[in-house]
Amino acid sequence: MRRFLIDTDTASDDAVALIMALRAPEVNVEALTITAGNVPLDRCVQNALYTVELCGSSVPVHAGLAQPMFRELTTAEMVHGNDGLGDIGLDLGGRSAAEGHAVDVLVETICAAPGEIDLVTLGPLSNVGTALLRAPELAGAVKHCYVMGGTGRLPGNITPAAEFNIFVDPEAARIVFESGMPITMVGWDVSWSCAFVGPEGEARLRAIGTPYSEFTCDIQRALVEFVGRMTGAVGFDLPDPLAMAVALDPTIAETQDFYVEVVPGDGPARGQTIVDHNAISGKPANAAVVTHVPPEAFMSLLCETLR
Repeated sequence: MRRFLIDTDTASDDAVALIMALRAPEVNVEALTITAGNVPLDRCVQNALYTVELCGSSVPVHAGLAQPMFRELTTAEMVHGNDGLGDIGLDLGGRSAAEGHAVDVLVETICAAPGEIDLVTLGPLSNVGTALLRAPELAGAVKHCYVMGGTGRLPGNITPAAEFNIFVDPEAARIVFESGMPITMVGWDVSWSCAFVGPEGEARLRAIGTPYSEFTCDIQRALVEFVGRMTGAVGFDLPDPLAMAVALDPTIAETQDFYVEVVPGDGPARGQTIVDHNAISGKPANAAVVTHVPPEAFMSLLCETLR
């Protein structure tokens, strides 16, 4: 059994990624640590608890930071809906998180089992960056860290330069990428090209006919509307499930090792992931950057976990 710890700002694509991990027979999810991002923290916590309950799981859900390390929170209700799960009328209240702060859980769980736990991050890196400041030895204790964030080649999706997760807390992201922990970066640009679900893909998912497959499609309603308004495309992309697919089966991903610098502060480059494709900086690579995942490999793995 592989051991995962998942840090997430649970919204419509995060929830699908959680289902993938919670239903993977070869994975034991030690805990979910929650950060604010797509929606405020309380909604992220309730969305995670709802998803865990849907899967019949008892994995503990721990609340973490309600805002980035050094700045105000930017959220994305315009993408995922006011409740974060598509505004389809789900009962997303009344559930209680487990005791213990997410930052403490990250440090204690991973450092108690050095080299055994894969960390999968699906949201802003506020919890992880804070944990690294508190316990720098965490970097050496993580078996591998899979980061959904940044872009390897394309422009951003929240500004012309930046992807949302990195933009929300660029200082935390910079700490993570400079920590020395082994990182695989799964950028938004790869999800747009390799994990976009159009009408035929949605029909394929719905044909599975399980509560998980129906939930996966239903909660994308707000995202489908957003994608249509912004791009004219019909469908939805699944960046967090793609990152989870790479974590579950790293062999499906094509990667290249690069030095990745995160731009902190403010201004037009805030949160940009500068990928040193030509080794101009002379700095050693700090991340395996995913450049391609065959779309059918992703879709097959997704369907397998939703059956």
